[in-house]
This record gives sequence, C-alpha cells and structure tokens, in this order.
Amino acid sequence: MWVDKSTDMDQGERTVKGHASAHSVLWLEPKHNPTRSTSRLNVEARSDVRNTVGNIPMEWYQDYPHIGYDLDGKKIFKPIRNKDELDEFLDKMENPDYWRTVHDKTTASDIRLSDEQVDLVHRLQKGQFGDASFNEYEIHSCSSGPIVSKMVHAIKMGWIKPRKPKETTPQYYDLWAKEDPNAILGRHKMHVPAPKMRLPGHEESYNPPPEYLLTEEERLAWEQQDPEDRKLPFLPQKHSCLRAVPAFSRFIHERFERCLDLYLCPRQRKMRVNVNPEDLIPKLPKPKDLQPFPTTMSLVYRGHTSLVRSISASPTGQWLVSGSDDCTVRFWEVNTGRCLKTLEVGGAVKGVAWNPNPAVCLVAVCFESTVLLLNPALGDRLVVGATDQLITSYEPPEEDKEQAVTWALSEGPEHDKGHRLTLTHPKGVKQVVWHGKGDYLSSVMPDNTSNLQVLIHQVSKRRTQNPFRKNKGLVQCVSFHPLRPYFFVATQRCVRVYNLIKQELTKKLTANCKWISSMAIHPGGDNLICGSYDCRLAWFDLDLSTKPYKMLRHHKKALRGVAYHKHYPLFASGADDGSVIVCHGMVYNDLLQNPLIVPVKVLRGHQITHDLGVLDVTFHPTQPWVFSSGADATIRLFT
Repeated sequence: MWVDKSTDMDQGERTVKGHASAHSVLWLEPKHNPTRSTSRLNVEARSDVRNTVGNIPMEWYQDYPHIGYDLDGKKIFKPIRNKDELDEFLDKMENPDYWRTVHDKTTASDIRLSDEQVDLVHRLQKGQFGDASFNEYEIHSCSSGPIVSKMVHAIKMGWIKPRKPKETTPQYYDLWAKEDPNAILGRHKMHVPAPKMRLPGHEESYNPPPEYLLTEEERLAWEQQDPEDRKLPFLPQKHSCLRAVPAFSRFIHERFERCLDLYLCPRQRKMRVNVNPEDLIPKLPKPKDLQPFPTTMSLVYRGHTSLVRSISASPTGQWLVSGSDDCTVRFWEVNTGRCLKTLEVGGAVKGVAWNPNPAVCLVAVCFESTVLLLNPALGDRLVVGATDQLITSYEPPEEDKEQAVTWALSEGPEHDKGHRLTLTHPKGVKQVVWHGKGDYLSSVMPDNTSNLQVLIHQVSKRRTQNPFRKNKGLVQCVSFHPLRPYFFVATQRCVRVYNLIKQELTKKLTANCKWISSMAIHPGGDNLICGSYDCRLAWFDLDLSTKPYKMLRHHKKALRGVAYHKHYPLFASGADDGSVIVCHGMVYNDLLQNPLIVPVKVLRGHQITHDLGVLDVTFHPTQPWVFSSGADATIRLFT
C-alpha cells in the first residue's frame, strides 16, 4: 500500500527527523505473505540530500567543509558556491528566474521554485491554507495508525537496514598492453614496447670472480669520478655465503628510477619529418647568372677637400658633376677621372642634378638658400648654344615677377663662369630634382614652421608655384614619376603620391621606418625604394600595397642614398658603414609575378670619416656602373 506523509505525519515528524526525510514515500508490503518464504517489510526510501542535524544553527558549520550527516553517518559536504556581490547582481539582471530562486542554507544550494510552490507561498502570505483543495469547513478523521510506529517496528525486526556501500573492485589496466582494446595504446598500430631492464652480470653476484673485484686504486678512482661517468653504479663485493649479504641500500631508489623509465618512455612511435634545411631557403639564382653588375673599383676621382654630398651623371654618361662642402662644384670626365672645371659657389653644396634631357645642357646646384642653373659648356656646342638661347629668349611679364622665389639672369663674370639663372629661396634648400622632360625643377626646403617646403619651378617660363597649401610633416626628399604626372613627396615616416593633373592625393605609402633619408623611382614607374636612417631599405610595389613588399636590412648603419639603373635590373644603396650594396631587382611585366630581389655584390673602398661613409650613389645612364661619393672627399667608380 502507499502511505503518504499527509496522513498521521504531524505526530511522528519530530521523532524521525534525524533518521528519514519528511518527503519520503514508502512502499509497505503485507507482513504475512504466504507466497514468499521470507516475509518481511521492505521499505524503500527516496530521500533528498537534506541536512539532518536538526535545529542546530548552521553558523556552527561555518568553518567546516560539511553541513551535517546522512542516514549512514556520512558527512554531507557543502556544494561549491563562489558567488560574490557582482555575480549576484549580474544574475539578478540576466537570470529571468532570479525572482523565484531561493538559497537553502541547510544544503547551501540554490533552489528554483516551481509554479505550485510559488502559488503555495502566495497563499501562505495571504493567510490561506496551503492546499488549494482544502475545505476549511470539512472535518477530517485520522483513521490510519501512526506511520512512525510501523517504521520503528520494521527497524526492530531487521526489515529496515542501513544501506551499505557497494563494494567495487578496483580496475587496473596494463599501460603497455598491445592487444587490450581498452588500453591507451590498444588501438594504435605504432606501438613501442616497455623498456626492459638490463640483466644482472657477474659483477652483481654476491660471490663474483676475482677479476670483477676492484683494487684499491680502482676503488679510489671510482669514488673520485662523477656518478654519470662511472661504468658501474656500485662497487662489486664478495661475501662468503648468501646469508652474509646485507640488505640492498638502493632498493627504493632503483625502483623509483624504474618507475621513471616506464613513465617517461614514449608509448607511441612518432615519425619525424626529415626536412632538408636547404629546402627552407628560397631558391634564388646565383649571382654569376645575374651579370652584368659592378664588381670592381676602377677609378677614384680626387680633388675635393671636404665631404662630397651629391653627384649626378650627364644623360650621355660622358660627364659627372659633384658638389662638396668645400663650396665647389666639379665637373669630371668619367672615363679618365680628369677634373675639367671647378666652380666656386657661396656655400656648402647640398645637392646637384644634371638635366635628364639630352637636348639641354643644364646643371642645378643648391647651396644655402640659392639654386644655381649652370651651363658647363661640355659636349656638343650646338646643345650648349641652344640652351643659352632657350634661357635668354624668354622675358617674363610684369605680373609674374612677384613670386615666392626670385629669378635672376646672370651677367658679366658670372655668366662667363657658366652661371645662367639664380633662384633665391626664402630658406635653405636641401635638394633639387629634375622632371624627366627637363623643363620643370623641384626644390626642397625642410621646415615644419612653413608651408613653403616644396616648390616646383618651370625654367622655360621662369615661373615658380607652391603645389601644397599645407605640408603634412617634415619633407625629406621629392621625385617626379618618370612616365606619369605623379609627384612623390617623402616625409619622415611615409611617402605621399600626388596626381599633378587632378591635384589630389593618390595614395600614401607607409615605410615602417623611423626616418626616411632618400628615395628612388623605378624607370617603369611601378616600384619605389626608400632608404632610412635606421639601416633599412623598403621596396614598394605600387600596384600591390601601400606597405613595403620587402624590407632589406643589409647595411649596419644609416642609409644615405639609393638609386635605380635606367636600363639594367639593378639598384644600389650607400650607407655610413662605408659600403655600397648592389642588388638585382627584376620587375616583370606579368602583374601576378612578384619582383625578384637578390643581393649580388658589396662594394667597399670609402673610408669612414666623422662617422660618415657613403653619402650618395648614382648609376651610369648606359653602362652597368655605379658612382659613389663619400665623406672621405673622394668619388669612386665601380665597374
């Protein structure tokens, strides 16, 4: 029969509180059952995990890991509850059932109330009966006997016995088993057997032969050796009988080492990937297959008395111009190394640039705040005469004479020296560079406080314009695109590319360098190299990304100059370490194929003076030769 707690439970609940749960449901079999040989009362109780310590305050268990004991006398441990005030607040905001969750101190757990339990709480708060179907005007009679007396009788008769824990035999498995499918390595084909111990030899016998016993000298040598250098980890000893053998002192230590062997030994064979280190290196062609490129220092141009900051070759490759801090500009014959002309200017020369147009014989020289346009009168007389006629034939109108730069036509003794035009700038000029057609010239005046950092001059009309209203950063160098109307402006950290026709910024190249020192444009116009003072050379592919395609760190000191060859796939860089590094840089017409960059030669010859080495490099326009100027007041030709 079923006996519920609703009948006769009020009287016995206080008595059995320490032994059974108030919510237990009991199944009582009849006492006299003729069909069974052993008639007894089977009581099965489904009790919840409840603290059965009675009315003892829970504060007494505050410092203990348990909160009471169950029917078998085992401790009821506290459930883990690691909630602080922040967790409570988040739970209150996010948990939709927070309002119906209560904390049970007896079990230290959170209990979610069901709808029936919530309804019961509401009825009790209103002062009503807990049972919704209870009729308060109906009288009930207790007809059944007390359930507690029946339970006491069942305990006395032995029908209710305390539950015994199930005896579970410990299961062991062989760690090194090969056939057992339940083992760790049972399903692995590549099995490594357990390492076997070395079998004992004659020296480990209690009565070893005399030749295995150590002499006094061998024993002393054995004691002085390190444990890992000894052939035997013990000293062989001889005993008269087996009873005289003492206990093994290293027994526990030896067993421990054996356990380590079994534990640390790999249990599965791993196939190593045999990779040839040479396969990890990218396949680059040999330097001898990339010839021609400069390999030998052929000529040294001597004559300057101070460091040579800038050099430039004529379009025909027959002449070379150099500017130095000794306030002179020298013109050299390339093949012989002979100085043809020496012109003195009013300050240290910062930059020189030969006009790239073969039909114009002009050289731009910048020093202090002046830019001079010189006609060296070298080469074809017709070209020299046409150049002078081009300069003197134009007369600027009155409204164009007021500009940021003052244009002056040289006359008298200065004209005889080769001076043709003088451009007076408001501040010091650092660099001059020509456009490919030879009519436009750009000058750089680095100054953060002024917007006149970059100026573009037109020689044929003697006109100057400021292309930028505001310069973003300190301008280091500029360059014209060889084919398109693009203008490159390099600041300390980036290179900006402007479209001169649309008058807008096309792209911004991030060099990932601290300070850009020099810049060169590939003759094809799609690639760019930048040298920096932090020993890096950045190669940009303008069609690929605004970040460097390749970063080269071949130099050990600051880079001062970089240059491309006009016809050969070569580029060079000079640095303060006194070396010029020539690299093979092949650019393909196929846009899907990346440029091939291979260092081919390190050229040395310049002496480091005042911590400065090579200051400028430039290539011969037609031959695979490179010129370099250094702080040692020399110019060197490598062929």
